[in-house]
Amino acid sequence: MSEKFTVEIISPDRSIIKTESIEVRIPSYEGEMGILKDHISLITFLRPGIITIVDDKVMKFFVEEGTVEFANNNLLILTSSADELSNFKKTSLETLINEAEKKFENEKITDKEKYLLSYKIETLKNISQ
Repeated sequence: MSEKFTVEIISPDRSIIKTESIEVRIPSYEGEMGILKDHISLITFLRPGIITIVDDKVMKFFVEEGTVEFANNNLLILTSSADELSNFKKTSLETLINEAEKKFENEKITDKEKYLLSYKIETLKNISQ
C-alpha cells in the first residue's frame, strides 16, 4: 500500500506544483509541521519559511504566507507566491534581506509585522548560506 498523498501549491495566477509525496514540512504559526499520509484533517496558516516536499527527490519552496488545508490525503496550499529555492540567485536574496531588514527597523510597524519579518529574514539568510 502506498504511503503517498497528493500535494498541490496554488497561487492566484497559476498552479505551482501538483505531485505525490510521502512527507511535507510546512512553516505554520504553530511551528514547523510535518504531514504524512493519513494525518488528521487540519486547516492552518503559513508564516514565512520553507515548504519541503519529500518523495523520490526533495523540493523546497520559499513562502511568505498562505493557508493550508489537509483532508482525505489531499494537501492544498494556497499562497500568493511560492518560489523554488533552486531559482534563487545570491544577489536577489541579498536585496530581499536588505529590504526586509529596513522594514523591520521601522518603528511604526506592528508586532505581528515584526514577527513575520523576523521569520522572513531568518529564512532568507539560511537560504543564502
